[in-house]
Amino acid sequence: MSNLQLRVISAVVLAIVALGLTWLGGLPFRLLCAVIAGVIFYEWTRMSRPAGGGGLGALPEALVLVFIGALISGLSAPLLLPLVATVVVITAVAAHVRGAGQWDASGVAYAAFSGLSLALLRDGDRSGLIAILFLFAVVWATDIFAYFVGRSVGGPKLAPSISPGKTRSGAVGGAVGGVVAGLVLAAVAGAGNLALLGLVALVLSIVAQAGDLFESWVKRRHGRKDSGTLIPGHGGVMDRVDGLVAAAFALYLIGWISATADHPAHGLFPA
Repeated sequence: MSNLQLRVISAVVLAIVALGLTWLGGLPFRLLCAVIAGVIFYEWTRMSRPAGGGGLGALPEALVLVFIGALISGLSAPLLLPLVATVVVITAVAAHVRGAGQWDASGVAYAAFSGLSLALLRDGDRSGLIAILFLFAVVWATDIFAYFVGRSVGGPKLAPSISPGKTRSGAVGGAVGGVVAGLVLAAVAGAGNLALLGLVALVLSIVAQAGDLFESWVKRRHGRKDSGTLIPGHGGVMDRVDGLVAAAFALYLIGWISATADHPAHGLFPA
């Protein structure tokens, strides 16, 4: 079996699981978000910590578990957001006091905001469901079109020092594909503000590609090819969701600005 076939099979299986839990919403989806956050933190620290272990002991892990418990319990945004800020600050201060560097604090922030954004976007109603499906459509189409356009057209590299395989033509193709997929999903869902959602889709596509490059930079910074080995053909969970969680955070912020922190999807997809 070729690597492309393995990637496709893994992606299809993951998509089915993600879509099923997204449809269910509620606790099943929050559990998915908690798993994503936990594995992201594990893979982040596995890459960034020195061979001798972290200088903070089990403190970061304990704080991430506190966040995961709060996420699963269904805490509202006014309580969850201060909690995330608190665990990140505690980790950063502890790292500063012990001279351990800030990679653990960065990992706590990256993992927590990834899980939080996805969970609060989904919420528990139709608006949240459409918001997550819109996010999936944009990010997945961006990945697919960037890959195939980049391979077909080629041309100048997008960021050769970070990710030598990515091309500018792929980035443009991914953005176009992401916008088209987002608009199709929005139209099927009956959304009326298609011009605005097209702009949002473009922003999400760009942010998703930036998130992909950011994770590539982290891996290169620590001499890693993949963040892990959990997903056949893709590497680790971070390798699969790097663009998704970056775009989810961007969509959450857009929704927060247009609606509320607790119900961000209502600003873009009114019930």
